[in-house]
Amino acid sequence: MAAHNDPTVREFRPEGGVVVGDDGSKGAAGAILFARDEAERRGTALHVVRAWTITSAVRPEGLPINVTATLLELEQATLEAQSRRVAELLGDAPGVEVSVHAVHSPSAQALIAASETADVVVVGARGKGGFAGLVLGSVAEQVVAHAHSPVIVTRSRAAD
Repeated sequence: MAAHNDPTVREFRPEGGVVVGDDGSKGAAGAILFARDEAERRGTALHVVRAWTITSAVRPEGLPINVTATLLELEQATLEAQSRRVAELLGDAPGVEVSVHAVHSPSAQALIAASETADVVVVGARGKGGFAGLVLGSVAEQVVAHAHSPVIVTRSRAAD
């Protein structure tokens, strides 16, 4: 839950549907495509979650370099960039109802919270961080271990 003076979104709990995490990696792009197909098979909504922190947020366009963005500005810029990415990946007619969410939270924590009410959570096997030799990244490992719903771990459709 957001602090008294911080109205940013800190958690997301959908009313069912397929939840997929996105960190901007090729693996996450593949997970989004898989999740879209899964939502279509299930006849349910697709929720794309982009967790962000101050260091991983998208800086608002046009903001002078010597000006610090507010949390709300970072959230809005991150949500807009994520919405553009999802539109590019899925096209104009994705075949399912799609919603995009920017959550000010560590990635695993955001997806685990969403899993409390989601039908299923989809994550890529590995994201941007970590070591290339790992089969399963830290976020995927945490989500698999702690999620309240079933979890599907995907391997990237795109060439790595």
